[in-house]
Amino acid sequence: MEDLSSGSDSDYTNSWIAWFLSSKGNEYFCEVEEEYILDRFNLTGLNTEVANYTQALDSITDNIDEDIPDELRGALDVQARHLYGLIHARWIVTARGLAKMLEKYKRADFGRCPRVLCQSQPLLPVGLSDIPYEKSVKLYCGRCEDIYSPKSSRHGSIDGAYFGTSFPHLLFLVYPNLIPPKSGPVDVGLPVRGAPTEGDNQRRTRRAREEPELPAETIGEEFSTASVALKAERYRPRIFGFQVHEIAKLQRWQEAVRDRQVARLEEIGV
Repeated sequence: MEDLSSGSDSDYTNSWIAWFLSSKGNEYFCEVEEEYILDRFNLTGLNTEVANYTQALDSITDNIDEDIPDELRGALDVQARHLYGLIHARWIVTARGLAKMLEKYKRADFGRCPRVLCQSQPLLPVGLSDIPYEKSVKLYCGRCEDIYSPKSSRHGSIDGAYFGTSFPHLLFLVYPNLIPPKSGPVDVGLPVRGAPTEGDNQRRTRRAREEPELPAETIGEEFSTASVALKAERYRPRIFGFQVHEIAKLQRWQEAVRDRQVARLEEIGV
């Protein structure tokens, strides 16, 4: 996972948060209000997650002691970034935090879905685990309900725990009018320069049809369509650990259909 170490230890002149947000690779983060950070109730339990917790918090709130030795300052800066990431994960599921991330979503700050049929649907960051240092951040498409890796290596190395597993699904729960349709044009936010045109999408679709790819583990060895289908993984949207009801219902139906198709393929030996 990313240690969020871009930038030097003392190259900011305004607030620490403003410097952090302006650093390259941190574009996915939004500003956490200082009032939220100063309320210790919101930070319950984080003192066990971060070394030098008190000094790291002082650094975020611009109350750090100027007499800290240089050898400690570097490590403290990394710990402050980690602490801010953990606070950020809690902030973005609050009403005010959701509103701030909503503005970034409308601007497509997190990128757009690479799937051709999603027609450049804006994406949302999501973690595959709420535990730090386990999984890097992914991007969720509300249209195809699948996840993708960020294009930038800077973004791809951000810890997924800094966004949590619930955020995008909670956003659509709070703002149901933003749930994207499964077909038709995308109508979220402003157009992004360089977004694929219809002609680009058609050319990409033809290439995809002309150049089918085999799963890496099956290259060079015999495989069946049924075995590949059974190995396929799928993303399951959850809010605080509970699978989203309507999506869970749809996925159960889809999996039942898939199982029937797999059984038929196995019968005919495909």
